[in-house]
Amino acid sequence: MLYFVAFVVALGVLIAVHEWGHYRVAVACGVKVLRFSVGFGKTLFRYKPKKQRPGQDTEFVIGAFPLGGYVKMLDEREGPVPPEERHLAFNTQPLSSRTMIVAAGPIANLLLAVVLYACVNWWGVQEAKAVIATPVAGSMAERAGLRSGDFIEGVTFAGEDERKVRSFDELVWLLTKAAFVDKDVTVHVAGGRSAALPLGELHARGSDPQLAKTIGVVSPFTKAGIAEVLPGGAAERAGLKSGDKVLAIDGVRIADGVQLFDAIRASGRSGTAKTQSWTVERDGRTQDIAVTPVVEKDASGSFGRINARVGGGMPEMVRVQYGPIEGVTRAVERTWEMAAFSLRMLGKMVIGQASYKNLSGPITIAEYAGKTASLGLIQYITFLALISVSLGVLNLLPLPVLDGGHLMYYLWEAVTGRSISDTWMERLQRGGVAVLLLMMSIALFNDVTRLFG
Repeated sequence: MLYFVAFVVALGVLIAVHEWGHYRVAVACGVKVLRFSVGFGKTLFRYKPKKQRPGQDTEFVIGAFPLGGYVKMLDEREGPVPPEERHLAFNTQPLSSRTMIVAAGPIANLLLAVVLYACVNWWGVQEAKAVIATPVAGSMAERAGLRSGDFIEGVTFAGEDERKVRSFDELVWLLTKAAFVDKDVTVHVAGGRSAALPLGELHARGSDPQLAKTIGVVSPFTKAGIAEVLPGGAAERAGLKSGDKVLAIDGVRIADGVQLFDAIRASGRSGTAKTQSWTVERDGRTQDIAVTPVVEKDASGSFGRINARVGGGMPEMVRVQYGPIEGVTRAVERTWEMAAFSLRMLGKMVIGQASYKNLSGPITIAEYAGKTASLGLIQYITFLALISVSLGVLNLLPLPVLDGGHLMYYLWEAVTGRSISDTWMERLQRGGVAVLLLMMSIALFNDVTRLFG
């Protein structure tokens, strides 16, 4: 139920804001708005204010099918218009007014993202400190000399100034962004040490788990220990206890929780159980314990498991919070970066440099809406901001059925001095519908594949 409610609320808010942008600018430009609808299909709710703005007679509606909305304006192309109201029709407005009305929807979504990100920045959020766990074996980070426990204070993109890193999440975002825009970076470690990561050579095809593993920075630092021993498992049979600090396995020093987890899984890769010699610290004393993980299998192959929650508690947390001015500037910067990232991703998909698996549809959105809502209000607001950016960018694409397509028509009109012909309009609309349906089909296929794969 939480997932459904979170999904519906997210869609309702984002669609209402988008359509409000169209509506508000249309009213400001003197266009008569007949209907403001959130959702399509059967009307669930209808309201018409008795007192309206001069020249307006707007009906506000909520439809049964929530995946969209519309603002219906007086328009000679859609029906007869009384001569005395012709000056209120959308199609009779100057080019500048029509352009502003169409662009207002996507702009409203981008402005909403700025407001939401700013609220998060002002309120503050607890995030893992930018202290990294053991880099993935053979990864770029490992080759560059980064190691478990390194506190990353800043990142410098090639040709740019150093950016201060406030949290582990921000570090991952900066590294992912650098890989996607083909830029090398220098990572600055506390104590004066630096490490060069040639991320430009990766030519990243998307922000997926494999990219994170290639870079090598996947988890924040946690202590190597046993957080909880579950009954009936290999850990309990071996005599491990909650609170044990793991110092070494088979003589190899264990630096953090990630390395401990990997060592346990690696014990079962051969398909047969292999007993490990663990050196643990308990109550201030060191002792050796023989642990035999059980072997299990999944789609990736065989792996070891001890039926315990490993890692010595939560990573060190920091509160990331900004003042009134910096909170807004950071929000604008974040919105711009996310919009540019989305456009680059779409562009790379078109030319075949990025996988179409990066497209997501309503099932994935609903899943993440529910997950973020269950984590707390701040996480849900951050999710809404991200989806609002995506919706704004999507609607600015030059596809005839989207706002960006109409802006493309107006650009043609501005350059040639005449509007596009009805014949070409119909052809482009059909092509736009076909492209949009193809994108929706791919996104839905990816959703189903993720759900059952």
